[in-house]
Amino acid sequence: MKLTSLLNTRIVILDGATGTELQKSGMPQGVAPEKWVLENPRILTRVACDYRDAGSDIVYTCTFGANRYKLAQYKISDVQKINTRIARITRRALGKNTLIAGDIGPTGKFIEPFGPVPFDEAVAAFKEQIKGLVAGGVDLLVIETMMDIQEARAALIAAREVTNMFTMVTMTYERDGRTLNGTDPVTALVTLQSLGAHAVGCNCSTGPGDMVRFIAQMKPYARVPLLAKPNAGMPRLQKGKTVFDMSPKEFSGYAGEFAKAGINLMGGCCGTSPEYIRELKKQLRNKKPQTPRRFFLSALSSSRTHVIIEKDSPLIIIGECINPTGKKSLQKELREKKTALLRQLASEQVRHGADMLDVNVGASGVDEAEMLKEAIKVLAVNTTVPLVIDSSDIRAIADALKLYPGRALVNSISGEKAKLKKMLPLIKKYGAMAIVLPLTDKGVPHTCLKRKKAVNEIYRKVKRAGLAKEDIVVDALALTVSSDRQAPGETLNTIRWCHDEFDAATVVGLSNISFGLPRRSQLNSAFLAMASSCGLTMAIANPLSEGLMHMRHSSDVLTGKDDKAVRFIRYVQEESGGTSSKSAALPASPQERVYTAILEGNRQEIEQYIGEALKGGIDAEKIMQEGMVTAINTVGELFDKKEYFLPQLIASAETMKQGFEFLKPHLKNTQGHREKRNVIMLATVKGDIHDIGKNIVALMLENHGFHVIDLGKDVSVEKIINEIKKHKSPLIGLSALMTTTMVNMQDVVDAVRKESLDCRFIVGGAVITKSFAHSLGAEYAADGVAAVRVAKSLSARKTE
Repeated sequence: MKLTSLLNTRIVILDGATGTELQKSGMPQGVAPEKWVLENPRILTRVACDYRDAGSDIVYTCTFGANRYKLAQYKISDVQKINTRIARITRRALGKNTLIAGDIGPTGKFIEPFGPVPFDEAVAAFKEQIKGLVAGGVDLLVIETMMDIQEARAALIAAREVTNMFTMVTMTYERDGRTLNGTDPVTALVTLQSLGAHAVGCNCSTGPGDMVRFIAQMKPYARVPLLAKPNAGMPRLQKGKTVFDMSPKEFSGYAGEFAKAGINLMGGCCGTSPEYIRELKKQLRNKKPQTPRRFFLSALSSSRTHVIIEKDSPLIIIGECINPTGKKSLQKELREKKTALLRQLASEQVRHGADMLDVNVGASGVDEAEMLKEAIKVLAVNTTVPLVIDSSDIRAIADALKLYPGRALVNSISGEKAKLKKMLPLIKKYGAMAIVLPLTDKGVPHTCLKRKKAVNEIYRKVKRAGLAKEDIVVDALALTVSSDRQAPGETLNTIRWCHDEFDAATVVGLSNISFGLPRRSQLNSAFLAMASSCGLTMAIANPLSEGLMHMRHSSDVLTGKDDKAVRFIRYVQEESGGTSSKSAALPASPQERVYTAILEGNRQEIEQYIGEALKGGIDAEKIMQEGMVTAINTVGELFDKKEYFLPQLIASAETMKQGFEFLKPHLKNTQGHREKRNVIMLATVKGDIHDIGKNIVALMLENHGFHVIDLGKDVSVEKIINEIKKHKSPLIGLSALMTTTMVNMQDVVDAVRKESLDCRFIVGGAVITKSFAHSLGAEYAADGVAAVRVAKSLSARKTE
């Protein structure tokens, strides 16, 4: 039976954990699982068959880490061949009646704009793996355990460029409902289903009690089936082995809640086995699946938030200020390829209530395609709201859409035949939405009747490209009243027609209406109220205009878009408290600019600002302590409050590091300072090749004055002991990502005690819990910020 038919019949059963089953069968630590199963195909066959016999409709291939980055750590280069061979062994084992999913895991790298790996390189790496899986005969693909939405996008785009087969994507969320990079379940859903995922969901990190909440959050907005593979509770150490605190019956006891929440496919992750799947199958046997509740969804997303566009929902404001037209300072900055003013304009508009930001960098002397990419990189990290890509350059739009880690709105497409032919495939490929400008090759239609005709013609082509009405927003064309007094009426008629008859979202470039007239903000505000009463969905406007924002919130109340005036009351309360009127003007002094650069992760200009501060006579030590250290402490506080996430933390930490290296020659007695610094030694334990978390911790500790001795990954107990003796390090930080390697932390602690070495431990990693840390006699640090806090506390105790 085909998967699509099966999904309509019942809840589909997935498999459970593979790595732990292989370890039970003798796979040693520190080897590449993919290489080991090829050397032990009978064991791979048995594990796959055990899951089939337990009731799994879909079994994953043992290729979770079979990408070029992970395999290179074991000096394995033939990525495609390994994936093909494993898929074929699995196919021979299971026959034709069990579906096989080609398993694609994360690379362990951060992808641009959040990290150093170029996006195209990441796509190429995933394509390499996917081609091998397809050649091996898999029935579908699964991209799983993704904490970075950009890496998930890269893998999904790679899948779509290789094959049309059914592809599932699952993110991994912390208990607070966000990935480590700050993406929530609905935001991920909006991005991934628009990009072509056939099923979306979550796996790992949490148990069923938390994960069922994430499925319930996604279901109202899902156009595709939802899947879940929770852990069997939380891990703990028992007699030297990692065990999970939930039995098969307890685990499967959540099946009813998942069915009620709307699950379509379910299995298990860490800590689960065929017995868990057998019990889960029993509990789900009589549960009927809930098909997706939507065929289409108008929604946009960034990496950290989303905007759902529904009829008669509150008016959406698209900030218009990132546009060099008439802004000489912004034009100059763009020509110099700088971004400080761009960052300031973005943060200022969001602070004043913009729901989205229009990004236009087109100006004389500017390489628009390159500068738009740079703007996307900066704003993806530094702002939370979705972006509108505003350009007439098709290459610039294509590059920006590819790089943007969310679902963007393109401004705009029109009836111009040559351009539309090129634009529609781009919008489809990258899952974007588009503003439809009712222009034709004949020019601008000045009446509602002619605009309706143009919109219908464009929409016919939009449908042929595989897009829906929910993927477009109609620009009702606000033209200046100073040259045509009928213009506002024609615009309002167009909005009304779109709302009442055509049933599509609408937008206007609000400031166009008042061009050439005095007191433009008053005219703009009045027209906004009129347009809102006709059903306007969104306006490209200046959110810094208090009168306009007052009118926006007032209109929402009076048109019934703000139920019980909840948003209006909150807005008034914030305004009364002064939060809505805060200015985000560029810092005046060089010292303030240093602070802001670190806060915003502005590596591009940190050295310039430090240089200006030094030239202004500010002491290097003062720059360091009052500008840089204060800034990185603020970043830590924002991270604790969940206002910053890993991308912002890393960007700020790297900026701090770069700034320190630039400032170091100007600091007095730098060598003396270095010798006095507290020492901490870091290592990822034996058998674990994952070091991204450890590297972030090292960066944060360095920025807070620690001398970090980084032993790397897959470090043996013997090496750790020898290095402790050599460096006399009083603090040891141990990291483990996998449940199969976390037990090795106990070996290190035991060896240190046996040698009577005087040192304290800090442990962390995706699978580590506070209770596990305390069972070792160690301190727990959930992230880099916590590691700094704990390390400082332990260092202070040492000196007392």
